[in-house]
Amino acid sequence: MSESLDRSAKINILTEAVVRRLCETLDKSTDKGWRKLGEIVANDRRFKVSSDDLEMCSLKVLQLEGSPSRMLLRLMGERGCTTGHLIDYLQTLGNCDALQCLKPSALQIVVQPQSVALLSGHKLHLSCHAVGKFPVQYQWFKTKEEVPNSFSPDLVINPVHLKDAGFYICRVNCGESCEFSQWAQVDVLNVDTSCGLSYHTVEGQLKVVLHPEFQRLNIGDNLQLQCGAVGRPIPRYQWYRNGVLIPKATKRKLVIPHVMQDQHGRYRCEISSSTERMWTNEADVVIDARISIQISGAMECTEDDVYAIGGGKNNNIYQVFTPKLFNHVFLPQHLVSSIVTDIAILGPNDFFLNSVPEQLYATDKVALLIGNLSYQNHPQLKAPMVDVYDLSNLLQQLNFQVVSLLDLTESEMRNAVDEFLLLLHKGVYGLLYYAGHGYENYGNSFMVPVDAPNPYHSANCLCVQSILKLMQEKETGLNVFLLDMCRKRNIHDDSTPNIILRVTANIVFGYATCQDAEAFELSSSGFTNGVFVKFLKKRLLDDEKITVVLDRVAEDMGQFDATRGKQALEIRSSLSERRALSDPILPGDSADPAHTQRRQWAKAHQLPESMCLSFDCGAQIKLGFAAEFSNVLVIYTHIIKKPEDMSFCQAQVTDFSHDLDVDPKEMNRETPEETGIYFLSSSLPQHCLYTRVSALQKLREELVFTVCLQGTFTSMADDPVHWMKHINIGKPLIARLDLHRDIRRNSCMQTCLMPHSPCHSPCHSPGPEHCPYLHQGLHQPQDYSRLLPQQQYLDVYEHVQGATGGCGDSYYDNLSQPRYEHAYNSPGGLSSSPSRVSIPIEAPEDINELQTVFINSLQLQQQ
Repeated sequence: MSESLDRSAKINILTEAVVRRLCETLDKSTDKGWRKLGEIVANDRRFKVSSDDLEMCSLKVLQLEGSPSRMLLRLMGERGCTTGHLIDYLQTLGNCDALQCLKPSALQIVVQPQSVALLSGHKLHLSCHAVGKFPVQYQWFKTKEEVPNSFSPDLVINPVHLKDAGFYICRVNCGESCEFSQWAQVDVLNVDTSCGLSYHTVEGQLKVVLHPEFQRLNIGDNLQLQCGAVGRPIPRYQWYRNGVLIPKATKRKLVIPHVMQDQHGRYRCEISSSTERMWTNEADVVIDARISIQISGAMECTEDDVYAIGGGKNNNIYQVFTPKLFNHVFLPQHLVSSIVTDIAILGPNDFFLNSVPEQLYATDKVALLIGNLSYQNHPQLKAPMVDVYDLSNLLQQLNFQVVSLLDLTESEMRNAVDEFLLLLHKGVYGLLYYAGHGYENYGNSFMVPVDAPNPYHSANCLCVQSILKLMQEKETGLNVFLLDMCRKRNIHDDSTPNIILRVTANIVFGYATCQDAEAFELSSSGFTNGVFVKFLKKRLLDDEKITVVLDRVAEDMGQFDATRGKQALEIRSSLSERRALSDPILPGDSADPAHTQRRQWAKAHQLPESMCLSFDCGAQIKLGFAAEFSNVLVIYTHIIKKPEDMSFCQAQVTDFSHDLDVDPKEMNRETPEETGIYFLSSSLPQHCLYTRVSALQKLREELVFTVCLQGTFTSMADDPVHWMKHINIGKPLIARLDLHRDIRRNSCMQTCLMPHSPCHSPCHSPGPEHCPYLHQGLHQPQDYSRLLPQQQYLDVYEHVQGATGGCGDSYYDNLSQPRYEHAYNSPGGLSSSPSRVSIPIEAPEDINELQTVFINSLQLQQQ
């Protein structure tokens, strides 16, 4: 029996008919059923089926038409179980009826039709291929009606029209056997192409062809927006307003009946497939409100009285109420501005206008997220990768242009900041998030690159305040800094930065911890957020002033027993307006030089196009791409077609540039997790080989690699045959920005003139021999009122929970590190003893249960 099946095929591609018969057999059997099968699989450590998994399977009997066997098979399939493994397990189980279910039937559908969205006038092509012991016959149906003259495995309608949209299915007959294919949805879009635009695209590639348009409505009208995309499989839709997800708005057409004033804003739709994601253009929706003018006394107000205020009659009118007499008059639209101007003094019989606060806009929104975790000379971190990924997704929902980067050297960090600054101009919202090691001296915060020496100084790090100074020169609308790092004093850096900041009312600092304290990440065998982002991500999408959002995050952190008294959020703000990260975007002049730079930035975040590769042997593979971060590319290969006489076929990628971080042991794996892809595993297509390519910012040339197809034929025993294709995908993602280049002369480093800054030293990253004065005494701290004039520049809000932290230089694999600068013996009493470290352990969701254990593990140094 095993010889008649492809033993290497995963069990989650078994046909529904086979799975249904197998589950019925296993569910009915008592001594040779699903539970005994689960116990056999649990003894095989390759698939890690635990007793908890079996308990979860057993609960399926409580559900309507629930099947424990189906749940068990699903778990096995997700963990890589093949048909060969399943046959072996069933033979060990001794269930002959279950084995019989796996015996190939006389008819099997090997290619299922796929749902597709396409333009009216184009060609519709659906395929359904089956194999059987006898000649195979086909008949296509649209819903319940037969499609005329559709007797072949390929259904072609050319050209396709709107009336052809619907659901299609194919019936396959082979002798006395009959099978139906899966349903395929066909969505036909009618898009006006009279303007000359062409929508031809690579087969199956997602492409937006219809964007929502501007709408001007009155209160009570129905709002209707629509968009559309072509691609295979059929795209998914999700609408957003002002960057915030609209629940249950998952259709091409968005209809909101009886709109209200607060539903105005900027609407756009996220369109995605299993491997791609893109956005429509934004559409402004303006909702004209009826302006009510209230009279505080019981006085009559005729239409002539209203017109006496000024102006003449107009067809556009607003309703006016006299609350005590309930007499209605109507106010012409053009009188609104006159009333706002003329009625300014409130008295017993004066008018007053119920006005809505002015909506603030950003001309654009850009964010730079940096997570450093793989340090060369300092303890490794884990949470920055999770934190950057989560914040990236949230900020994109708020319409930010986001670049997310992991593990940057000093030069790469400086160049990334320079590229970020090029996107800033008047009215832009700029957000910088950093997670990693850091320190704070004399009120200035420093971010530590992954190549920083041990010990490091200010010349090896990036000064946040120097970046702020450059942002101020761009006249930005909002500057937000979220610093998820320690703020302990660096005793090896005695420099006193001389940074003169302007007084502007648009700056917000969110420090993950208080001054001279540490920021913690939660220890876990898996991937968890740091403490700051654990609470920040729950509030970030709130449509509130950014300082209000951070205040609530601080309150949430203050209730977290695990770090209470050890880490508290500190907010510094000079924000005078109600600026929110959710504010809509009102683009400025498209001729602005920054507009060109934004387009270049957008190009640097486009994925390479998927491609279909054909080999001489007749096999075809799909080569696809996905982005985990802006400098991390995922490549996957999928066999689309293989010759009938080929018993085994597999496509691998190899021969990558040495500039990149690609572990040969983790290339071409059967599951995303095996190659280090943890965040995209649910969105990647199945039954592929996956490879993770990191450190794209180091790529100096175009990315060229080899696709190796390996196959064996039934007539050639087990001797494999290889075919090669060399692929060039250019410079993908962030590689286009050439962050590996030498630091520019006008980079952010020159805004922070320090005694051992590279501006004064021939050595870019000086060692102790370049700084002999470091051991001669401390510089006197400068006047804080000049560096950070809190009364004139920053109002300080500290949510202090008595947060302090110790310092240590020991590292344990299974415990988490604070994001800190190294501590060494000093006159200040800091100790580097490995026996005294401040390291949190994992805080589970049930804090009450392990609270004591957690807090006891946080050992603090005496300050």
